[in-house]
Amino acid sequence: MRADKKQITRLLNTAKGQIIGIIKMIDDDKYCIDISNQLLAVEAIIKKANQEVIRAHLEGCVKEAIANGEDSHQKIDEIMQTITKMSK
Repeated sequence: MRADKKQITRLLNTAKGQIIGIIKMIDDDKYCIDISNQLLAVEAIIKKANQEVIRAHLEGCVKEAIANGEDSHQKIDEIMQTITKMSK
């Protein structure tokens, strides 16, 4: 993986901390909308981490594969499948 591992790890650790907090909110019977807002915040962090991984893949693996004459169609298909999953 060529993504900035420190940044990805930081983002995921932040999400992990928020999830632990959300579980506590649920255990403490906090207001549903407050819980939902925290879930949305975690979702945004995970999306950001995934975007960074995809960006690194495009700038590294895909760029290198094309430069080395590998089948660019396969790489494009992989990216399109991932984008489709992300947009659901």
